[in-house]
Amino acid sequence: MRVLTVIGNRPQFIKAAAVSARLRRSHEEVLVHTGQHFDDELSAIFFRELGIPEPDRQLGIALGSNSSQTARMLAALEPVVVEMAPDAVLVYGDTNSTLAGALAGAQSGVPVAHVEAGMRSFDRSMPEELNRVLADHVSALLLCSSEVAVRNLRRENVAGSVELVGDVMVDVALTVQPQARSRVDLLRARGLKPGEYLVATAHRSGNVDEPARLESLVELLLAMPLPVLFSMHPRTRERLVDAGLLERLRDGERLILTPPLGYLEFTALMCNARAVLTDSGGLQKEAYLAGVPCITLRASTEWIETVECGWNRLVDLDRAAALDALESFAREPDLARPALYGDGHAGERVLAALTLHLQ
Repeated sequence: MRVLTVIGNRPQFIKAAAVSARLRRSHEEVLVHTGQHFDDELSAIFFRELGIPEPDRQLGIALGSNSSQTARMLAALEPVVVEMAPDAVLVYGDTNSTLAGALAGAQSGVPVAHVEAGMRSFDRSMPEELNRVLADHVSALLLCSSEVAVRNLRRENVAGSVELVGDVMVDVALTVQPQARSRVDLLRARGLKPGEYLVATAHRSGNVDEPARLESLVELLLAMPLPVLFSMHPRTRERLVDAGLLERLRDGERLILTPPLGYLEFTALMCNARAVLTDSGGLQKEAYLAGVPCITLRASTEWIETVECGWNRLVDLDRAAALDALESFAREPDLARPALYGDGHAGERVLAALTLHLQ
């Protein structure tokens, strides 16, 4: 079986690390990198650190609006699909690369397999929600991380086959997190001590593209009572510069600003943090897997199980709510943390499902 895999951003690189090597042992994989994340710190370093095979095709498509980027990706993917004539197209997650890959496959009559299918925030103002819903409804095989995702798809009466495989990011986390947690030297290099700082990221358009909300984000970070390591997405940094807010962060006594970090260093910092502040879906889940409380800078989440378990608080950009969440985590140090997303063998189940349904 020949599988054309479409990836384009950091979370997809991590997910591919759990699948690509296994897939290549028994099938042929053509790995296509759309270029959605193109900076070395957001792309190449993940291939190096996670041992992902080098992409067979680099499309080099980045920047622009969601519609423009998706359209350019779709136009570039169409001839690749025709040329490679795959038996299946494999996509991950909820990005523009996901939607473009799913549409390119479906419109060419090639079965599409969607890893991380069925996740829903039920907020259609999020581009990611539109991407995941549309990708699910053109997919022939829907590979789910959790029972909640399976139920979502059943309610929507999707046409494809639905399989619960667990979360492929668990496979990677169980391998990398123990090693990363021991790398306290990476904390010391940033002047940090285990359990005495916060890690923050923010990149969602709803938080960084609107100046008023971007300012609220800055005020929230500055209000935190612990040192905050803020790993800045290039797009977020650009918006901060445009709004004249970057200097306010630089002047913050407890703010440590960094560019995006490699997977190992960032995981080490996350695993040893008091808590994570983020608007990233993937990082909410990584924090849960690491046993680190998460304060989500959104009003909704696709990872609702982490909220129900008490490990995640939705605060949007409300400073008071964020501070209250941080205090509440300190009052509940012994929360139960069930294995919501599988046992670390999701990659094997993805391969088995692909072989069973699409070969």
